Amino acid sequence: MPFLNRLQRWADERPDDTAVVVAGKRLSWSGLRDEAEAIAAGGAAEITVLAERNSTHFAVAFAAAVAGERQCAVLDPTWPEQLRAEIVHRLGPAAEAVPGRAGAAAGAPAADGRLADGRLADGDPESSFLIGLTSGTTSVPKAFTRSRRSWQQSFEASMEFFGLSQEDKTLAPGPLAASLNLYALAECLYAGSEFHTLESFDVGDVHAAISHDGITRLVLVPTMLRLFSERGLTGCVDASGLRSIICAGSKLDARTLEAARRWAPNATIFEYYGASELSFVSGTGLPAGRPLDAGGTGIGRPFPGVDVRIMDDAGDVLTDGAAGNISVRSGMVSNGYLWGDDGQALRCFNGWFTVGDQGYLENGELHILGRRADMIITAGKNVYPHEVELALASVPGVASAVAAGMDDDVRGQRVVAGIVPSHGGVTATQLKTGLEEILPKDKRPLQYFALAELPLTDRGKISRRVMLDWITARDSRVRRLV
Repeated sequence: MPFLNRLQRWADERPDDTAVVVAGKRLSWSGLRDEAEAIAAGGAAEITVLAERNSTHFAVAFAAAVAGERQCAVLDPTWPEQLRAEIVHRLGPAAEAVPGRAGAAAGAPAADGRLADGRLADGDPESSFLIGLTSGTTSVPKAFTRSRRSWQQSFEASMEFFGLSQEDKTLAPGPLAASLNLYALAECLYAGSEFHTLESFDVGDVHAAISHDGITRLVLVPTMLRLFSERGLTGCVDASGLRSIICAGSKLDARTLEAARRWAPNATIFEYYGASELSFVSGTGLPAGRPLDAGGTGIGRPFPGVDVRIMDDAGDVLTDGAAGNISVRSGMVSNGYLWGDDGQALRCFNGWFTVGDQGYLENGELHILGRRADMIITAGKNVYPHEVELALASVPGVASAVAAGMDDDVRGQRVVAGIVPSHGGVTATQLKTGLEEILPKDKRPLQYFALAELPLTDRGKISRRVMLDWITARDSRVRRLV
């Protein structure tokens, strides 16, 4: 992939400088290069299946797995063994799994030209290097591929947008099997910038790294940011050295943004919209000292090299302010699916691609309404959970809100909301009153539930499906509000 030629450069120019740190274990640029070359020269598989927890070995194995024109499929190590075996089977006889930390896959030998004079090298820019998989634990996730050129263009765009430099030290505390963190690792290797992560999620370890390891840049999801910020403020953890915080996965709510600004007063706080199949689409940055702006649906302007249009289901372009499919044209879009394509997950309208996310453009800024699949149809009205959640987040006493649609014999679906109170308790009457002036009546929840914790996926993202499962099962983490 397109960081190997850069890796060779940094290993030659700065052999003893630190490239990767995992839970205090350091790997230099030359060490990373040499270990990856040894694996690749030993005859790695055409397709390496990498399914392991965060470690320095992960970085080495990943670099070796994409040398020349090899490909790598990165799987969540927490997925059931049966699911991982099924994915290996679907990838075919060229695929082999990396056997833990012992070494590389014992698969088919590399073809001529995949290593130049024994050194790691990038293959044809148009060739595929990464097999991405959508998250899932109960059914086989969809698989898509990416070309080396698509990520090279993504690196250039994100480095420009986020201002990544060689002086930065990036901490991405989530699992490297998640695309957000895997990309952060590869981006830092491309930029020649030091990358940090943890073996497992721990708030104290994150705070220690920020305080003592000179971390200047955080890459994470909003739920993590709120947790680190609020506990950091309570514990007097010094985050004044942070210069940038990069969030993706969902819009930043007012409480998270306010806590992050107080905890890391010198950081520019970035949020962006993108998708695994599309890469970066749009984003915005809130520089230190600027007034807070939370609660809206805006997610900034298109990334460098990205064009955005809003289209209907027939592929016709919609006017400013009209909601429809967020459609993208850029060199960063994936190649499409290896399997699992239902014709709807990634559609193309004459070179414009969409994953079905809904939104609108207004004065050049993209506004996100949410996934078409999440849309609630109640009594013939379309309601996006995202707009309900943003409205609820502005009601006093609400720390976080999750909205979803439950089956209803009369309406088709009814809007329900789960609330994590900010302090003390909150009643359904208070919530209803708070929404009267900010949300149309036909979009307001009909039922409210107090949540003991946010319903999250194993990647730390809010899951409406999990909340609905809790409600149906009368889980102890859910209590109906009256």
